[in-house]
Amino acid sequence: MTFKPSAGRPPVSLITGFLGSGKTTLLNRLLQDPALADAAVIINEFGERIREVADLSRKRGNGGIPRFDRVLIETTGLADPVPVLQTFITDEKIAPLYRLDSVVTLVDGVHGAGQLDAHAEAVKQAALADRLLITKCDLADARSVAELERRLARINPGARRRRVARGEIGPDELFGAARPGPAACAVEVGRWLGEQAVLRADHGHAHRHDGRINAFCVYHDQPVTAAGLMAWLHLLASLRGANLLRVKGLLNVEGRPVAVHAVQTLIDEPVELARWPDADRRSRLVFITRDLERAAIERTLAALSLDAGGRSPRGAFDPQAYARFVAAAQGFR
Repeated sequence: MTFKPSAGRPPVSLITGFLGSGKTTLLNRLLQDPALADAAVIINEFGERIREVADLSRKRGNGGIPRFDRVLIETTGLADPVPVLQTFITDEKIAPLYRLDSVVTLVDGVHGAGQLDAHAEAVKQAALADRLLITKCDLADARSVAELERRLARINPGARRRRVARGEIGPDELFGAARPGPAACAVEVGRWLGEQAVLRADHGHAHRHDGRINAFCVYHDQPVTAAGLMAWLHLLASLRGANLLRVKGLLNVEGRPVAVHAVQTLIDEPVELARWPDADRRSRLVFITRDLERAAIERTLAALSLDAGGRSPRGAFDPQAYARFVAAAQGFR
């Protein structure tokens, strides 16, 4: 497959990973690929530099800088990826100009296990990834690399994992992980959702340092209401957001397939798909959480059936609808 960036808003990929994992080596190697000749690069320290992307777009439009069709952001080793993700999902100046494509997390094949043991940031970087690269595989013991790969598969089953030496990997392997658009095919939806990978994952032997991280699927048999979906998403983000690392879902909203995506307290605008990817009409959600079990999520699903209380005059208070909302919200406590 030939890598081609999509038209419209330039896609943004975040390259993250703990200290010494090889981010700069990877980036330098990628920039030698002709497919990335028009990529813009930001080396980010999670300060004001992220704001440069808005200025980049302005300069791109008026010819002040060469045209670019993709943005690559390299973070520092201790960085929490969520603030950058927040910028591209919710910032009123930046979100309309760019679209988030992928989070690529590098894990050191030699020292990665110890970093996961000692640093919560390293575990979070792995849990948020769309792509997990185990680096320095030419220097690491093969058995250690295999165990590290199994550990990462338990932390984040849905992420595509690759072993890498000296940054040698093509852009086709890294990009194209964004939430599917309205016209997406079944393969694209399934690959993005990662449901089957989570169902296949071995959750029975979690490393003691990763025991706070859970990956699981939740299903809801009955169609949900549009009002219920928005109420549920906002209640989930506001009351459980600190425990949510990543949420992906395909929901049956009054018979229509709707894709949802959230990172902690950040909720992407839901996207209605043109067609169902398969015959399954259940709502299905894939969670990666910290200190939050499946049963706690399942107790909240009643909120998905809330309606807008349409029997009341426009703008009037509907006590019955409010009572239903309060009852459903109890599940979030």
